Amino acid sequence: MELSGKRIVLLAHRMPWPPNRGDRITTWNLLRHFHEAGAQLRVGCFQVPGEDGPALEHLRSLGIEVFAAPIHPRLRKLTSLLGLLGREALTLRYFHDKELLEELRRWIEEFRPDLCLAYSSSMGWYFLQPGIAGAKVPMITHFAELDSDKWEQYAGHSGILGRWIYGREARSLLAFERELARAMDLNLVVSPLEKTLFETRIPGAPVEVLPNGVDLETFRPGTLEEREEATLIFTGVMNYHPNVDGVLAFVEEAWPQIQKKQENSRFIVLGSKPSAPIQRLGSRPGIEVTGFVEDTRPWFRRASIAVVPLRIARGIQNKVLEAMAMGLPVVCTKKAFEGIDARPGEELIVVNHIAEMTEPILDLMARPEERARMGKAARKAVEERYDWTKIFERLDGYLARLF
Repeated sequence: MELSGKRIVLLAHRMPWPPNRGDRITTWNLLRHFHEAGAQLRVGCFQVPGEDGPALEHLRSLGIEVFAAPIHPRLRKLTSLLGLLGREALTLRYFHDKELLEELRRWIEEFRPDLCLAYSSSMGWYFLQPGIAGAKVPMITHFAELDSDKWEQYAGHSGILGRWIYGREARSLLAFERELARAMDLNLVVSPLEKTLFETRIPGAPVEVLPNGVDLETFRPGTLEEREEATLIFTGVMNYHPNVDGVLAFVEEAWPQIQKKQENSRFIVLGSKPSAPIQRLGSRPGIEVTGFVEDTRPWFRRASIAVVPLRIARGIQNKVLEAMAMGLPVVCTKKAFEGIDARPGEELIVVNHIAEMTEPILDLMARPEERARMGKAARKAVEERYDWTKIFERLDGYLARLF
């Protein structure tokens, strides 16, 4: 598919750089693919004042025109709660911005794009607004996964009030997802599992699979000498509820038995914005809470096993792919494994419940040769199935049908 000279608009709910969390990894690589192919780009996104300035400068230094609407998370959360007075999903209200909407209308009229692509249903909302809906331009929403299902999972792990709020959000969001998906020329999700769910909940809407990828040059295995025996690692943004929930459950249900049988064991909780409960874990013996780090790779190289104890998950977990690319054996829950094309028992270990992680972790700690074997198999798996180059060949095939 020849993209040189094509005019493309990309909407993202966060600044698409640096690629240090799941959504940014995807939006940055989409942007990079279009840019390197010679497309003319317009990017609409949000910026947190005082945090995203360097990222905005970086994107503009590449010659990319970016409209970054300021967003103040605390204020937006408060205004989103007003949605409880009506029927609209709170998630959508959070990302409503009049100036971004007007800029997109201007781009439609003056830039005359050949393609508009929104990452997340929250940004797809803009494609349904007057002055944009009905424009003679192919429109794609990259759902990644159905957020409505994730809110249902939240409801299942909450008390009475949480069940009501999260359940309401799931229902409201599903109604919107149906409206949006059926208005699109194409919808994207990250795995065959997500596609099946999508087709079940939104029958008739056009949908294809575009997996997440991993930067195989950046995430390369270290040497065996760098590995620290009996050291576990978890990576993720540590105020994100599924990550917080999973780590706290792991520390209660699996970590005590691991520490009891392997006294020199360590658990590294690596990620920015650790919540108060996560920070308190750092006072426990053997647990290290890092907070933000510029480069995760030295920490991956220190570890001997990656653990992903998620009870709430949708889509593909980039933390699993990155650990596999670094040549680490991964022990994860079934939820964290969903959507990943890998062979349990050969390329990683999958268990049903967090408490069941204890035995395979202790087994891997005692068998360095099996850790090495599984780490090599994991690296080979992501090379074969999650190389961005191959993934974008698939995307270009989809785009060829629209242009």
